[in-house]
Amino acid sequence: MTASLHLPTGHSHPAITALRAYLADVTNALGIGLESCTVDHDTPVSAYIALDERLPGYPDRDVALLWDEIHGWSTAIETHSGEDLIVIRYLGGTTITPAPKHITRFLTALREDDHHIGRLDPPAIRTAGNLTDLETVLRTRNTT
Repeated sequence: MTASLHLPTGHSHPAITALRAYLADVTNALGIGLESCTVDHDTPVSAYIALDERLPGYPDRDVALLWDEIHGWSTAIETHSGEDLIVIRYLGGTTITPAPKHITRFLTALREDDHHIGRLDPPAIRTAGNLTDLETVLRTRNTT
C-alpha cells in the first residue's frame, strides 16, 4: 500500500512511527518538508522524497531520493512516460539509516557531478520483511 506518511485507520505497522521520525530528520537536513514524502508500507518498506531540482546530465528530468529497507538510499530520475524511476546512484554503506548529513553529502556530490560518493550497483544491506527488526533499526539509528 502506497500512502502518505499517515496510515489508514486500523492499519498496524510497527515501523512507521520510527520511519516517519527518520524521514523528518532527513527532510529537515535537506531543507524540505515531510509533504515531499510518500511511503510504501508493503515489503520491502520504501520511501520516496520528491526534490525540486535537476542534476547535471539530466536537465529535463525530475529528481527524487529513494529509500528502502534493503538498499538504503538512492537517487533516481523520473521518466517522461510514467515508467518506473531510473536509479542513477546508490549511497551504499553498512546501514540503511545513515545520519542525515551523509544523505545531504550524497546529494551534494550528485549536484556537483562528483562520482566519488555512492555506487552504481544496489547494495544488499539487510533482508526485508521483519517489521519489528526494521523498527529497531530505525529507532537505534546513528544521528551523527
